Amino acid sequence: MMENIENRGGTPGRVVVIGGGVIGVCAASWLLQDGYSVVIVEPGKIAGGSSYGNAGCFNPSSVVPMSMPGTLLKVPGWLLDPLGPLSIRWPYVPSIAPWLVRFLRAGTLKNVTAQAEALGNLLRDSVGVYKPLVANAGAQSLVRQDGHLVVYPTRADFEADALAWKLRRDNGIAYTVLENDALWQQEPALSHAYGVGVFLPENGHTVNPGRFVTTLAQAFLRDGGEIVEARATGFELDGARLTGVRTSTGTIACDAAVVATGAHSKAFTRELGDHIPLDTERGYHVVIPGSPVTPRIPVMDTSGKFVATPMEEGLRIAGTVEFAGLAAKADWKRAHKLLTLAHRLFPGLAGRDPGMETPVWMGFRPSMPDSLPVIGRSRRSRDVIYAFGHGHVGMAGGAQTGLLVSDLVSGRMPRIPIEPFSPQRFGRG
Repeated sequence: MMENIENRGGTPGRVVVIGGGVIGVCAASWLLQDGYSVVIVEPGKIAGGSSYGNAGCFNPSSVVPMSMPGTLLKVPGWLLDPLGPLSIRWPYVPSIAPWLVRFLRAGTLKNVTAQAEALGNLLRDSVGVYKPLVANAGAQSLVRQDGHLVVYPTRADFEADALAWKLRRDNGIAYTVLENDALWQQEPALSHAYGVGVFLPENGHTVNPGRFVTTLAQAFLRDGGEIVEARATGFELDGARLTGVRTSTGTIACDAAVVATGAHSKAFTRELGDHIPLDTERGYHVVIPGSPVTPRIPVMDTSGKFVATPMEEGLRIAGTVEFAGLAAKADWKRAHKLLTLAHRLFPGLAGRDPGMETPVWMGFRPSMPDSLPVIGRSRRSRDVIYAFGHGHVGMAGGAQTGLLVSDLVSGRMPRIPIEPFSPQRFGRG
C-alpha cells in the first residue's frame, strides 16, 4: 500500500509546487483541498508562459498523438512550405535529432493506439473535471462548452485523416461530419474553400487562458495557499527523503515537491537521476482585436495546423511548431504567417483596419516524443512528483493531472492508469 506524505507530526505535510502554470496551479489547488499546506514557487507571473499563450481549448478529442504512421513522409513538405506548420532551425538540428528519432519511432500503429487510449483517460470530460475548481474560483464566465470545429479543404483530405478519427471514435469521442452547406451554416465566417468539417460537441474553451489560470490561483491564495516569487534551483534530500526545495530566496522546508515547470523541467529531473527526453516546441500566436468576423466556436484548420479561438481580447490564432530550443530569439515572421493563414480561413478578415495592432506572442510547449506527459514519482525520491510535458494538451489535461498529483501525494490509488506517463518509461539513457 502506498503511504501518504506526512510531516513528522503525522499530519498532512507541506508541499512545494514548482511552477505557476495551469498544471502547477491545478495541482496546488487540489492538494490544498486535501488538507496540505501548499506553496507555489514561481519566478515570474502566474500563467506567464504557455498557460497564457495557448489556444485555450479543453478538448477531450485531443487524443491523437503528434507522431502518426506516415508523419515522416509529410515532414519535407511542411519544412519547405513558407506557410507550413513546422520549422527547425538548422543550428538546433544536432540537439533535437535524438528527440526526433524517438518521435518518429513512436508513430507506429501499435504505439499510437496505446498513446491515444492513455490520452483519452487523461482528457476525458475535460470541462467537467475542472468544474469544482471553476466553481470555487467563481470563474464560470471564463469557460464555454459549445463544441469545436475541425475543417478540411476536401473530402479526400478528411479521408486521409481516417486513422485520427478512428482513434477518437475508439476512445468514445462523439462527432458529426458536416459538408458544404451544412458546414457553412454551422460557421458562416468560414471560407467556402473548406468543404468538410467535423463538429465535436463535448469540446470546450476558455475565453482568456491567462485570466482563467490567474483566477484559479487567486482562489488558491484566498483559501490559504501561498505563492513565493522565486526561482527554484534544486532539492535538499536526507537520503531518499525530501527535506526542502532550494530557491533563489532561500530553502523552503517541505515534505513533498511537485515539478510542474513545463519545458524548463530537465534540470530538476537530472538532479534526481531521471534522464527524460523533454524538449520544447516553440508555439506562436497572433491576436486580431475587434475582428470584423469571429467564428462562433474554436476552429482548427487541418491544412495549416492552427486553431482560431474567439476570446475576450479578440480572435486568437495559435499554432505552428518550431524547434529552436529555449535560448534562441523569437522569429516573429512565424506569428505573422499565422495572420496570413487566418485570412485564408476567414475571408471576411480582409475588411479589418490594416493599421490595427495585432499583438504577437511566442512560448515554449513542453513536448515529449511519444506525445504523453510525464506524471509520476522521481527515481531518487518518492517525495518528488513530476507533472510536465503535456505538449498541446496542457490546458485540457490540467485539472485531471492536478488530481493525479494529489492522489500520489496522498497515497491514494490514481483515478486513472498512470503507467503510460511514467517518468521511467524511457529507461536510464
